[in-house]
Amino acid sequence: MNRLNALRGQGSWGGASLRRFSRSTTAMLLCVVVAGYVALGVASSGAFFEGPSVRVFLQYLATPILIGLAQMVALCVGQLNLAVGALGGFTACLTGVLMADHGVPAAVAVIVGLLTATAVGLVTGLVIVATQINGFIVTLATMTILLGAQYRLTGTRTVDGYSPTLRDLGTAAPLNIPLVFVTALVAAALLAAFMYRTVAGRRLLAAGGNPLAARLSGISTDRQIVTAHTLSGLLIGVAAVTATASLPGVNRSVGGDWLLPSFAAPIIGGVALTGGSIAVFGTVLAAFVTRLIDAARAQFSLDPSWVNLLIGLVVLGTVAGGRLHQTRLGKSGGTAAPPAEGGKQPPAVLPQPGGAR
Repeated sequence: MNRLNALRGQGSWGGASLRRFSRSTTAMLLCVVVAGYVALGVASSGAFFEGPSVRVFLQYLATPILIGLAQMVALCVGQLNLAVGALGGFTACLTGVLMADHGVPAAVAVIVGLLTATAVGLVTGLVIVATQINGFIVTLATMTILLGAQYRLTGTRTVDGYSPTLRDLGTAAPLNIPLVFVTALVAAALLAAFMYRTVAGRRLLAAGGNPLAARLSGISTDRQIVTAHTLSGLLIGVAAVTATASLPGVNRSVGGDWLLPSFAAPIIGGVALTGGSIAVFGTVLAAFVTRLIDAARAQFSLDPSWVNLLIGLVVLGTVAGGRLHQTRLGKSGGTAAPPAEGGKQPPAVLPQPGGAR
């Protein structure tokens, strides 16, 4: 009898979880991705389902996923990172120049690129904390500096004489699944595990969701800001490496179109601009949506400007819809906490030893 009751309880819990998921942003995005992919396949008379088309689609999906995750980490503590594209472009050019102009082995150049991007993220976080200047201003200044440094590295040329091994890895696609896409998915899985399963990840969410409560619990919000920007820099570094491996060459234009997609993926995926929430799976799916829009543009030979217009309208509509929902909850007397992945509430702030700034 007890076993039967336990099974009924598990079934009831599973049904409730399924109902919650069906009403979540993630479920809606999943339906949009499936419907959009099928529609493009039908419109192309099945060519979109063929191996080469799948490989190209997924290969150029890796970067939108990674830069979306990088922006999501900054958003989870209530910060904005305007330097996503500039840092990614600078890191890609640095990696390419080290290999092509200085003969640095690919493995060493990749490590240097990752460390450089992570260090820039760390310094950005430290400057924000030390000066108490809004992160919008600091990352805007960082973006300007990095754009100049990127131009200094490459000038008007395209750097393409780098490691054939890195190129081979960038184009490798066992069973038509590119390795760069697998890298992006692995990064997403590791980030989800870090944010949901570790104390450090829960502190980031706590500091972003309610900074005052976090400080009273002994969590240093300043430290979380630095951690978020450092982690964001690391993810941008990974995106830069995958871009360098996938592209035929790098120049000053790399990263120039990353800023809008970096915001679009997490915002459409359900991340609150006010901080305190993440949506790893939602961000990945939203990156799929933006990639589908770009693929549709190529399929129907549309003006590229329509892609940015459509993505911008979707982002604006998502933000406006979220604000309207928060307003309605406030008028009805409900509490509106920023949703985490799959509609879950962010973890509660747990008391921690030690003081906080």
